[in-house]
Parts: sequence; structure tokens; C-alpha cells
Amino acid sequence: MKIRTIISLLFFLTVTTVYAQKRVKVTGYVRDADGNPLELVNILVKNTLNGTMTNEKGFYSLNVTPGDSVTFIYSCLGYNKAERIVPSLQADMRLNVKMNYTSINLGDFAVTAIRKQTSTMETMQADKVKLLPDPSGGSIESLVVTFAGVSSNNELSSQYSVRGGSYDENIIYVNGIEVFRPLLIRSGQQEGLSFVNPDLTQEVNFSAGGFEARYGDKMSSVLDITYKKPKEFEGSASASLLGGNVSVGSSIGNFTQVTGFRYKSGRSLLGTMDTDAEYDPRFMDLQTYMTYAFSPKWEATFLGNFATNKYRFVPHSRETTFGTIENSQKFTVWFPNSNENDKFQTLFGALTLAYKPNDNTTLGIQASAFDSQEDERYDIAGEYWLNDGSSDDSALDAGSSALSVGRYQEHARNRLHSNIMNVGHYGSARLLNNTIKWGAQVQMERISDKIVEWEKRDSSGYSLPHTGDGVNLFSNLYSQNKLESTRLSAYVQDAFKFRTKQGLFNVTGGIRGSYWSYNKEFIFSPRVSVGFIPNANQDLTFRLATGLYYQSPFYKELRQVVTDEEGNDIVQLNDQLKSQRSIHFIAGGDYTFRAVDRNFKVTAELYYKKLDNLIPYTVDNVKIRYYGENCAKGYAAGLDVKFFGEFVPGTDSWISFSLMKSEQTIRETTKAPLPNSPGYNIGLFFQDYFPGYKRVQLNLKGVLSGGLPVTIPNKGYEDGYFRTPAYKRVDMGISYQLIEEDDLIRNRGFFRYLKNAWLGLDVFNLFDMKNVNSYYWITRSDNNQFAVPNYLTGRQINVRLLIDF
Repeated sequence: MKIRTIISLLFFLTVTTVYAQKRVKVTGYVRDADGNPLELVNILVKNTLNGTMTNEKGFYSLNVTPGDSVTFIYSCLGYNKAERIVPSLQADMRLNVKMNYTSINLGDFAVTAIRKQTSTMETMQADKVKLLPDPSGGSIESLVVTFAGVSSNNELSSQYSVRGGSYDENIIYVNGIEVFRPLLIRSGQQEGLSFVNPDLTQEVNFSAGGFEARYGDKMSSVLDITYKKPKEFEGSASASLLGGNVSVGSSIGNFTQVTGFRYKSGRSLLGTMDTDAEYDPRFMDLQTYMTYAFSPKWEATFLGNFATNKYRFVPHSRETTFGTIENSQKFTVWFPNSNENDKFQTLFGALTLAYKPNDNTTLGIQASAFDSQEDERYDIAGEYWLNDGSSDDSALDAGSSALSVGRYQEHARNRLHSNIMNVGHYGSARLLNNTIKWGAQVQMERISDKIVEWEKRDSSGYSLPHTGDGVNLFSNLYSQNKLESTRLSAYVQDAFKFRTKQGLFNVTGGIRGSYWSYNKEFIFSPRVSVGFIPNANQDLTFRLATGLYYQSPFYKELRQVVTDEEGNDIVQLNDQLKSQRSIHFIAGGDYTFRAVDRNFKVTAELYYKKLDNLIPYTVDNVKIRYYGENCAKGYAAGLDVKFFGEFVPGTDSWISFSLMKSEQTIRETTKAPLPNSPGYNIGLFFQDYFPGYKRVQLNLKGVLSGGLPVTIPNKGYEDGYFRTPAYKRVDMGISYQLIEEDDLIRNRGFFRYLKNAWLGLDVFNLFDMKNVNSYYWITRSDNNQFAVPNYLTGRQINVRLLIDF
């Protein structure tokens, strides 16, 4: 009897233990009210310490002890807490949850909280650009320049500098595909439209450094753009004095498309500059993004772009007054028979095929091609007079007060054809708390370049440079080169999360390798970042990032200028040129808080970039000219701070502050700052509306940036440099909503097709500040030179109409 009792007791204990150890798996997706996946949502089994968090796709997986009436609690900053009760949990199950925004009732506004940032990538919704006053014609980049660490000193350009880097050190992706820009084009009047179309854009992600291994080989920053996949028919159209845009999106069955056409003419804006001229810039762009789902597991996408930029310029005269009140000078130029005709035409297409065998795995292949035909032609002949600005025009006849009198002629016949094709594979897989991503790509480049440039100067009868032995051109440049090469690249990275008693850790580590057939160089880039949210105070977020960021030379960097026996400057390609290298060290954090019933966030990042194998460059009238050799090293260090929040209920605004120090050492002897290091930068984006009447809205963008170092044309930093004045600009836009969705007029006739209509008035350069971003240099017969500032655009009024349908 005792034996039976013992056996029964042991059997009971064994069964109970086995049952107690049995676990079931609960999985699911957490999304917001709009159906977007939510990352970093806490999921906790009520009255236990058993919990997990969602990944970037909103997916979670949790092992739970079976039982009756198990309660799951879902919580995330900025969203109402959600509970789900499972009456009887005995087997694996799928439990999807939708969370609503935390909102405060402020009339017609809903104020939402701010998401946490655990990586160096900052996220922004593209609709911020919609009513932004932008002299470049409307671009995502015009808003990016107000971010911490980003600077720009030319309102005519969509290019920007990040933490002292050049424009060529920034990489841009659209839906995971790298996009390219023309090589000859100057960052200014000729530039035209940015590749990214804001009307097609859904989300913007930007990192000023310390970015992941899946992003390519650039040294400064990455701009990652996601285009829309419309769920229904939608469209928009806008028109202004600068041009117009129209876009249409639709969804029919398994097919979606969004297509946009843009036209820009900066004639009225360029007319505010010192040069009296016939400006005829015409920039057009047609872009489309299409998707088709063959089945729930297979999807194909196509991204296409055709752009043509034509710039025609016929100058008549120019009058520029500069200097100080005590020492004012006037530069007057007449342009007989001068003109410039440039044409830049690009064609881009990318095809992607994606396969999702399950919810945790994605496999895909991509192929893209970029073709650019570039033609730059100008003959600018000027007769100039530099004299004391305090004297009257009669002095021109006497000539007694002239500091310099002369003629010059600039000539160019430049043609460049580039063709870039690539094909690659990418994939991602979710394994427990790890998200593994990988990719490999082959890229083929074919470039044909022909340059014929020369400049002749004559000062008081002397051809310059004046040597007394002969007649020479002031400068010349010739090139006839072809380049065919292949690049191989691959990466793998892992992102995983884990929780400790101290808090939540988010770690992303990866490696990237590349090989270029032209210089036979292999580069290897390890990168890692760590994010931490402490349990003690979840309003705080900390992050660290470091890594090697190589930048393999592209065609512009390869061009090295050498002088032949006859004194002509010839461009040859340097096949010994190696990749520039930057080692990033970044430490930062965020603090989110509520004040006066509104949400705010303060972000700060300290960074240090150690730079090696640099290819120095100068900026000659907004065109970058490289030395063509690895002859410098240096560093860049600084602090970036951004204060973001709802300064006005229902709107997002921010102000950013940046301080930096940089230095490069050229050929071990010359020390100079990096060409795009302003020293300090302040950016402002502010939204407001008329109190009690939200139809009237104000958008304000302001930039204050320190001056940039400038060198003498055709000379390097070895011959000295000085800084331009600080760049100061404020653009203001006031918009009135003519039609909104709740208006009764939408029930009548044509108006029923309209969702919104805005009428706007923009004032560019509100305070009419004279900004300088380049100089024209004149030389006297004694070879002394004067730097005459080239002023940018003045105050300009713009009227625009925007319609959503």
C-alpha cells in the first residue's frame, strides 16, 4: 500500500512539474490607428515579470505559461495603454493589437507624443514640406538643412554639408535604392530640382553620422526616403511664380502607383541678384513609383525618373558695391556678346523583386541604371571697372580714381556622359530578438569626359599673368578621359534587443566590404551602435555609435591637374588614388518631457571624426575642384543640439544649434579648416496658426551659419585663405486654407473632388540680407588681386496655390 502511494505521489508530482513547465507561444503585430507598425512597444503578462518588445515591423513573440484568463498589457510612449484578455490560453496563438494615439483635446487638434530614437537615424514625416517657403522650388533637403549638424550657404541649391563634409559625402536612398546626381553641375543656379519629389514621399529618415552597415560607402550622412504606396486615389497640384507640380496616386487591386511631374523656373528669383541679365532656367522632372503584388508572397516595384535641366544666361551688366563705410568700393562690368547655355539630362530606372516566404523573412533582387548627358557651354566676356565707391560715375571718364580697369573672357566647352548600372541581392530575417539584414551588389561604371576651359584677363593693356616675356592665358584646363570600372560590395548586420534590470538595450552591429577594379582596393568597414532606455526614467534615451566609414573615389575625385611643358593644365586620372577614411565616435541622448500640456524633446550629440587619406578640395564659384591625390589628414569635432516640440499646440517646430571645430593638414605642412566647416550653425523651423482660426498658418524657416574658408581660384590652401561673412536668411510663408474636408462647399459641383486648397504668400529673404557664397577675383598689372563678392538673391515675393484631391 505504501509503495502504491509513493508511486502515485511521484506520478502526480511528475505530471504537475511537466505541466508547469509547458509553455505556449503568443505572437502578433502591434500597429497604430493608421495601420503602421509600432516599434518598442512593451508587452507584459499582467502580474508577472514576463515580457518582451516589438521590433521595427511591430512584431513580437512571447512564451507564456498556459492558464485561464491570461491578461496581456501593451504600452508605448505616445499611445493609450491596451489590455487583451485571453479567457483560456492552452495553445500557441496569434494576437494582433491596434493602439490609439494619446491625445489631448484642444478644439480641433490632437497632440501626440514623441517617439523614442534609439539609433542615430532621425525620422520625419514628409508633409512638413507642404507649406514650407522654399526658394529652391520645394524639396526635402530644404527642411533637412534646419537639422542639427547640417548647414547650407546657398538658397539656390538643394545640396547640404553635414558636420564639415562636402556635398559629395552625403548618400541618398529612395526605397532602398541609391540615387545619383550629375557630375558637372554647379551647386547653384544650374542645379534645378532635387531628385527626391516631396509629393511622392511618405517618410524621411536622416542620419548625420554613425549609420548602419547596410548604407553605402560615404563619410558624412545618409538620407533615406520612402515613397508612398497609395491605398486609394489621391492627387495634388500646385503652382507658383517658381513653377508648378502635379502628382497622382492610385490603387487598383494588387497594383499601386504614384507619379509626379515638376517644373521649375527660377527667373524671378535670379532677377534679384546684382547682374542685370536674361535668365532662362528651365528644369523639368517626371517620376513614378509602381508596385504590383503577384501574390501575398511576391511583389515587384519600379522606380523611374527622367529629368532635364536647361540653363540659359545672357548677362548685360553688373554693379556691385562692397567693403566698409570708410572704404567702399564699386565693381562695374559690361558684358558684350556674352552667353551661357547648359543642358543636363538624366534618366534613372530601378526594378525590385521581393519574396516573403513568411512574416519574418524577406528576400529580394534589385537592378538599376543611371544615365547622364551633360553639356556645359559658355563665353562670358566682361569689361570691368573697380573704383572708389564714394566717387560719382563721372570718375569713370577721368579714370583717376580707378583701382583696376580691364577685360576678361571665360570660355568652356565641357561634355560628360556617365552610365552607371548595378544589380544586387538583399534580404532580412527575424530570429527571436535578432533582425539580420544582408546584401551584395555589383556596379559597373562607364564615364566619358571632355573639358575645354580657359580664362583670359587683361588689365590696363597687360595680359595676365604679366611676366614681361610673352602673352599667356590666366588659366586653362583640358581633359579627354574615359573610365570603365566595376565595384563589388556586400554587407551583413544584426540588430537585437535585450532587457536587463537596468533597462532596454538596442544593439546594431555590422560589417561592410567593397572592392573597386580601377585602383584594386578593398575596403572593410565595421560599424556598431548601442541604444539604451533606462527603467529608472524612460523619458531618457542614450546612444553610442562608432565605425569606419570609407569613401571610395568617384570620377570627380580622380581628376588630377598637371602642367605640361607649354604651361597648359591637363586633367589626368590618378589610378593610385585610395579611399578617404573617417572614423566616427558619437555619444548622444534624448530627453522627452511635457510642459504646458505639450510634448517636447531635447536631443544632444557629441561627435568626433578622425579623417585620413583625405583628398583636399577647393570650392571655385560653387563648383568643387579636388586635388586628385591623398595628401591630407584631419579631424572634425563638435556638439549638435536640437530642441523639438509643440511650441504651438498641434504643430511641430524645432530649433537646432551646432558648434564644430575642424582642421586638415595638407602635405604635412599646411593647416587649414575643412572647406565646409562653418564653425557654428543655427537652424529654425517654426509653425503657427492664427489663434482660434487654424485656416491661417505661418511657416518660418531660418538659418544662421558661420562663414566658410575661401581660396584664390586655381590655388590651394597653401597660398592662404579667408572666410566669407556669415550666412543669414529667414524665409516666411503665410497660407490660408480655402477649402477643407468639412466645408459645405465640397458638396457642390467641381468642389466635391477637392480635399484641401491652400493659397499662400511667401517672402523669401524676409530681411533682405546680402549673403556671399563666392567671389570673383580681378587682377591688376602688378598681379595684386581683389575679391569681389558674388551676392546671392535678395528679398522676393512668391504666390502659390496648392490643391489636394
